[in-house]
Amino acid sequence: MAKKILAVDDSGSLRQMVSFSLKAAGYQVTEAVDGQDGLDKANAQVFDLVLTDQNMPGMDGLSLIRSLRDIPNYQKVPILMLTTESSEEMKSRGRAAGANGWLVKPFDPQRLTEVVRKVIG
Repeated sequence: MAKKILAVDDSGSLRQMVSFSLKAAGYQVTEAVDGQDGLDKANAQVFDLVLTDQNMPGMDGLSLIRSLRDIPNYQKVPILMLTTESSEEMKSRGRAAGANGWLVKPFDPQRLTEVVRKVIG
């Protein structure tokens, strides 16, 4: 059965690119338009991996990660940040919140697929 990925980003075009790249690699992708939508979808079913942007209206990526880590089913699920933020300070805040990895936008679809494959097989 295909591994399930939740892609959370307020940019529709970015979600489409992520979705297209990962579906082509054989993953099942569910899109969420912001942190709250992502949290609602994560509460409805368990994903094998969560990819989230940082800067979104309402609930940002770090808040989403902290909220997910409070859910028993998400304590071990890999969470990757996919964001324009690349400062060391932001990365350490991401790690502190519970992120497992970091990809900087604009991303290379092949690199994204490789990272996802490494993380969840």
